[in-house]
Amino acid sequence: MIDEKENLATATLAGGCFWCLEAVFEQFAGVERVESGYTGGTLPDPTYEDVCSGESGHAEVVRIRFDPARIAYEQLLDVFFAIHDPTTPNRQGHDVGSQYRSAIFTHDDAQHRTALAKIAEVETAGEWGAPVVTEVVPAGVFYPAEGFHQGYFRTNPAQGYCAFVVAPKVREARRRFTSWLNPSAR
Repeated sequence: MIDEKENLATATLAGGCFWCLEAVFEQFAGVERVESGYTGGTLPDPTYEDVCSGESGHAEVVRIRFDPARIAYEQLLDVFFAIHDPTTPNRQGHDVGSQYRSAIFTHDDAQHRTALAKIAEVETAGEWGAPVVTEVVPAGVFYPAEGFHQGYFRTNPAQGYCAFVVAPKVREARRRFTSWLNPSAR
């Protein structure tokens, strides 16, 4: 769905810790804003602690505002499937729980169809060696994460999780998708 006023579209993705996803996606040309938050559950206005408890039903997600004339939704999905393991239900590495599930929250029918086609493509390629468990569901209410989560990797690159988990994903995205990066990220 494109916001006619700004000519920007929205993608909402869950693939483990939102610090990783945010740090990766904000470096791409055409991505105007990446915001960490929560969606997919039933608890209104969840906190980080609510989501980490696993009781809220929400996933850690990023909401990406992007210019589809500069980067396509399908390209965002290519990056998404390259930087997380879409075959592990409710888990990414040592992060375990439904809040870390792999999910694509679609904003219109076109995104839904594109997401299903991309999953079929990923499974056919067999890169992961197991069935893709990524959920494709309509986007619901997005709740922004607390302020200290926004831009976390940029402001805390030496923090342990950032140095050992986030940074390698950022490096891998830069290596695999160099031509899509903002010039400043190359």
